[in-house]
Amino acid sequence: MVHKDYTHAKSRRWLAWLALLLILGAAVAAIGWYKLFREEPQQFDSIEAFYLYGSIGTEPEEGLPYWVWRVLPGLFPQHLPGDGEDASYAALGVAWEEGQPTPVGFSLKTIGFPRIGINCAACHTATYRMAPDDERRIVPAGPHQTFDPQAYLRFLGDAAADPDFTAENLLGAIGEETELSWLDRLLYRFLIIPRTRDGLLEQAERFTWTEDRPRWGPGRIDPFNPVKFHPDLLALDPAEDDTIGNSDIMPLWAMNEQEGYALHWDGLNDSLTEVVLSGAIGDGARPDSLPVEALGELEAYLRELAPPSYPFSSLDQQVVGRGEVLFEETCANCHGPEGARTGTVIPQPEVGTDSHRLAMWTAEAAERYNAYAEDYPWDFDAFVKTDGYVAKPLTGIWLRAPYLHNGSVPTVEDLLRPAEERPEVFHRGYDVYHPERLGFIHEGEDAERHGFRFDTREPGNSNAGHEYGTELPAEDREALVEYLKTL
Repeated sequence: MVHKDYTHAKSRRWLAWLALLLILGAAVAAIGWYKLFREEPQQFDSIEAFYLYGSIGTEPEEGLPYWVWRVLPGLFPQHLPGDGEDASYAALGVAWEEGQPTPVGFSLKTIGFPRIGINCAACHTATYRMAPDDERRIVPAGPHQTFDPQAYLRFLGDAAADPDFTAENLLGAIGEETELSWLDRLLYRFLIIPRTRDGLLEQAERFTWTEDRPRWGPGRIDPFNPVKFHPDLLALDPAEDDTIGNSDIMPLWAMNEQEGYALHWDGLNDSLTEVVLSGAIGDGARPDSLPVEALGELEAYLRELAPPSYPFSSLDQQVVGRGEVLFEETCANCHGPEGARTGTVIPQPEVGTDSHRLAMWTAEAAERYNAYAEDYPWDFDAFVKTDGYVAKPLTGIWLRAPYLHNGSVPTVEDLLRPAEERPEVFHRGYDVYHPERLGFIHEGEDAERHGFRFDTREPGNSNAGHEYGTELPAEDREALVEYLKTL
């Protein structure tokens, strides 16, 4: 009897210990989930605010710990453009509204801990100033011609490779910005910071193919080679593909006007829904993190959003009227709302512009993208290979400089000149506007200091082609420019 009671007591002790271990394990798991994986919804008071700062699903896969991201420019200014003169993300051309914790186009979302990710507005939000000392105006869905996404990626990779990228240094800098709990400090020191460093180095390795190709520069991006070469996306080999896809960033406003048109510069897709979803994937979202419903709301917003009117009050209505007649005679067939060729692909030999962007997108890439998410209800099936560039409607053309698909012509005035008379070298990325020439200031001391030197002689940068209207007399070209300001 004594032996039996002893056995039962021993069993009860083991069960008690087991229960305690299970409780402790559950507590640790709950804390781990809370600190690393819990997801808090974002709140915005308007669809515009969501467009500028909302998540498109990039944070789980490509997001960075916000506080690590926040302190990097101050710790590593030597890796920013401009020799570290501006120790902030402003050196990369981002637009940062006063009172916001992130620049435009960067989403702050808590998934366990605060994370920052890219969204559509990072590249598709224009800025302009009417004078050097003027307030910078921010225009949602316009082309962000000051932001340099390649320089941003390079900065992150160079910072991660720096020997001073250590938990000790980062935690010291973070401590000057916010107060972390003792548990958060442990997680940052032993898990979050080391994994961030490894992730940034892996990302930099994925982009080594860009080192042997011309720089994108501000306001441009190679939108599809990163997707083609990503091992988890189309998984093509950059060692066997030396194409250059450098392209001027496009506006996303008034998309209802492009219903049924070929989209992107080369018309590789005609479904706006697929363009929006694939854009989020290109920015770092993955099928299981893609917020399809929220992206549908963004699509509806972009369909109805109108570009801003030309802001200068110097329009000569008589000249505008003459320019409208010239537009109907010279441009409307390809660029007018009722044009027979508007929104269609014009064969590259006919338009004569640089062919590199066209060569970048292949039939194999289209086939792989169509098969990428075939197990999901929003499966892609509209990607195609084309033979030219799309004749785009000119809505908001005044704010879309530089021009052509590769951004190789700084102003509309230059575009209306023969290719041999267009600037061979100019500076892009300076957002002070030149109203007479219909484009941004691209030469002179300020443009050189704040801009990126763009050389049209580099592969993919040619300013040849699209020599329409170049034969017009000077006064007719001026009238046409005056009319284009009104679109």
